[in-house]
Amino acid sequence: MALTYSAGSLVTARGREWVVLPESEPDLLVLRPLGGSDDDIAAVFPAFETVKGAEFAPPEPSDLGDQRAAGLLRTALRVGFRSGAGPFRSLAGIAVEPRAYQLVPLLMALRQKTVRMLISDDVGIGKTVEAGLIASELLAQGEATGLAVLCSPALAEQWQQELRSKFGIDAELVLSSTVSRLERGLDLGQSLFDKYPHVIVSTDFIKSTRHRDDFVRHCPDLVIVDEAHTCVTSDDSKVSTQNQLRYELLRRVAEDTERHLLLVTATPHSGKESAFRNLLGLVRPELAHVDLDSEKGRKLLAQHFVARKRADVRQYLTKEDGLADDSLAERTAFPSDRYFKDETYKLSPEYRALLDDAIAYASERVEEADGQGRREARIAWWSAIALLRSMVSSPRAAAQTLRTRSAAAVAASAEEADRLGAPLTSDSADSDALEGMDVAPGAETEENAGSRLAELAERAQALEGPAQDLKLKALIKHLKALLADGYNPIVFCRYIPTAEYLAEQLGNDPETKKRGPLGAKTVVKAVTGTLSPQQRIDRIEELAAEAGEDAAARRVLIATDCLSEGVNLQHHFDAVLHYDLAWNPTRHDQREGRVDRYGQKRDEVRVITLYGDDNGIDGKVLEVLIKKHRQIKKDLGISVSVPDEMSTGVTDAIVEWLLLRGRQGEQEALFESDSFQQSFADLEQDWNSAADREKASRSRFAQRSIHPEEVAREVAAVREALGGAGEIDTFVRESLNALGAVLRDSGADFTAQVGGTPVGLRDALAPVVGAETVERDRPIPFRSSPAVARGEAALVRTDPVVGALASHVLNAALDTQADGARPARRCGVVTTDAVSTRTTLLLVRYRFHLTLPSRNGEKQVVAEDARLLAFEGAPSNAVWLPQERAVELLEARATENTAAASGERTMTRILGQLGDVTPYLESYGDELTADLDASHRRVRAASGEIVRGLSVTAQKPADILGTYVYLPAAPSTVSASAGVSA
Repeated sequence: MALTYSAGSLVTARGREWVVLPESEPDLLVLRPLGGSDDDIAAVFPAFETVKGAEFAPPEPSDLGDQRAAGLLRTALRVGFRSGAGPFRSLAGIAVEPRAYQLVPLLMALRQKTVRMLISDDVGIGKTVEAGLIASELLAQGEATGLAVLCSPALAEQWQQELRSKFGIDAELVLSSTVSRLERGLDLGQSLFDKYPHVIVSTDFIKSTRHRDDFVRHCPDLVIVDEAHTCVTSDDSKVSTQNQLRYELLRRVAEDTERHLLLVTATPHSGKESAFRNLLGLVRPELAHVDLDSEKGRKLLAQHFVARKRADVRQYLTKEDGLADDSLAERTAFPSDRYFKDETYKLSPEYRALLDDAIAYASERVEEADGQGRREARIAWWSAIALLRSMVSSPRAAAQTLRTRSAAAVAASAEEADRLGAPLTSDSADSDALEGMDVAPGAETEENAGSRLAELAERAQALEGPAQDLKLKALIKHLKALLADGYNPIVFCRYIPTAEYLAEQLGNDPETKKRGPLGAKTVVKAVTGTLSPQQRIDRIEELAAEAGEDAAARRVLIATDCLSEGVNLQHHFDAVLHYDLAWNPTRHDQREGRVDRYGQKRDEVRVITLYGDDNGIDGKVLEVLIKKHRQIKKDLGISVSVPDEMSTGVTDAIVEWLLLRGRQGEQEALFESDSFQQSFADLEQDWNSAADREKASRSRFAQRSIHPEEVAREVAAVREALGGAGEIDTFVRESLNALGAVLRDSGADFTAQVGGTPVGLRDALAPVVGAETVERDRPIPFRSSPAVARGEAALVRTDPVVGALASHVLNAALDTQADGARPARRCGVVTTDAVSTRTTLLLVRYRFHLTLPSRNGEKQVVAEDARLLAFEGAPSNAVWLPQERAVELLEARATENTAAASGERTMTRILGQLGDVTPYLESYGDELTADLDASHRRVRAASGEIVRGLSVTAQKPADILGTYVYLPAAPSTVSASAGVSA
């Protein structure tokens, strides 16, 4: 008859030791290797394989380490924890080190039975990580069983990568391009959302009636909505059918009061109070109507809404936040500011003549169409705007527009003409359907205009190159200045032909040996909507790899607005040049936000806006829209969206003035015209109102539901259990040095070459950093910042490189027969002046059984914790020291050598007497159990149902992983530098 093993007990099978997990059955054991990760979990049938009970073996007294051994073993052990005992079930197992401020939404969420959150932190603060933390925690606790992320199709693959690499969540992409393949694998009657528990879904794909009903019926119990402001409507303005469909989808998803819902957006207002209220109504119906100026309303909103500026979190958990000291202070390195510079250019005489002729043609068409009916007038209007925008963009875009039929020309009504023409010529702030919006629009609307437009197109094509295209010439000048100052810029264009034209003009061509104007070491590539979202990311990585590590090499990315939202580019680029002005300033902010965000190494991000001094459009858009937007952001510290219809009203007035009055009219004439003054007055009123509302809401609804003291308490507990950044830095440096790596410092950062380290470490690192890096002994960069680029390692416990190193160090410490250097050992004897009497330090591993109740039933978990305990004197008469004194012993340094034979005798004697400290270890374990129980209840204090049934018990006996004896040095001893090593 097979023995029954309880969860948490140790067994020996397949030549190694394992921990029994709660999922085990009497006839099937689910095991995790001792010191291993969840990736190594295995199932064993005791009826077919030999399984024996095991006890953790004591250290061997002859296997003595030096003064670093205890600290390295402790850190290696803690880095390997994937099931921490604290109230945050997921933090030990994720591959991201959250900032302290990013724990605030998580703490808010854990106080709700059904999580409903609107996360509206500023651009670049890390909303994706905050939403991922909540999702990871709810899944780990069993509060949620499935996840759906609703987002733009352009961002779907990025969400998939973020969830997989940072949170270990494998989600399937449900897009128009993938759904047929996924549906082929379904059983009869099975829903796609039943088969795949975690999905990332295109909002625009799923909102259609056919797919929406299936999704609502089988929707997972946890939903994240990215760019949620694009999914609501306002009550006092015309909205697109797309917005209405998205809102209807979310309204039905939110109707299930048991469903967790996280709405993520940096712009919850979008200039409209009613849209903000509708967004809040999805979170909680009462919030759509409650008086938010009342104390009751503010308290209700505070439970669900978090919105912080960078200034709120740049320095966090300091005395200014009400804490007693700065011991837990965290400083996040956002760029301090954006440096703005507006640079002008003038048209060449030939380009000036072409633009005048194009304006004359467009003006004639608009005037002529005005007398033909409203449909014809709207078609001509969109054709004119398309022509003007492409003309001031580039000769290439102008030529293509002149040769292409207008999308609006096929419209059967004025309304259809607006629907077809607006997306390609305007720049909506709320559009989450940027795909296909960067193609050059068409201008041709009538058959008999073909020859005239063809002649204009030929003239435009002849203007390519810096000799006639003075805008390009100005771009080259400003790019050279940026590159000379060490910057790697992104050049944003409105249309695909312009981006391709610039890449051709600026880049080097190895085949033809053509050298571009920016130098041989400058790599230029274009990313446009012609590439799929994944191909865009690949192209950017190719650009970074081609430029390489050469300090003289520079990167220039030419991009359309397909990259203006969602894609993070701060690791490779640090400047933005607006080659084409957007007609909605929010789009400029989105472009700049790709590089001005957390993880940007530059303290100052440069922004250059290039505008035409004499083309009749750019200067006015810059003056009226762009500069006002900057001023509001400077005053408030956050971006305030300009209402789309207001922005469009102003640009329409500019175009109307340009077409109907000609360029001979002075700028003052525009500003004095009735239509412009009315449009600008409406814009000014609406924009100022939106800014006032935003300012008031940031003040009234500032995040106050979680006090910094509460965050500090949980951060301190997490760091005590899992280790902090300083500990990891020391561990990585000392371990790599001891293992034979070559380290080179660069300030707080360093690089390591691992070619001379043991083969076991090289094998562990190869899958993480790349086999070629290891084989060719290339330097691996280690960064003090948790935000690192591909190919770099962060000095945090969750980094895969740190994890591989810790696993090697821990396995080598536990295996006395391991080949190569073994930096950590399970015992050591050190003679030091840090103690006045013999002191013993124990590294003890505790295992806990947690019963975590959730609405989906109880979840049984085995968790681990490692503690340092120290006592003076003999084990039988131990005088136990405070916890902080035990930690201080890790810093003790040998002040004289200890003879190997003497050290072994001392260690043999101490190990033989350790049975006397078992009662204390068990009582300390009971204290930890009580503390853990209290912390779990504290974090979930606001939801009584969640904590009912919670229990924590300690597995006995605890494991003594390491024993280290510190002997007092003789009074006359002079400092030496080493302990005992085997």
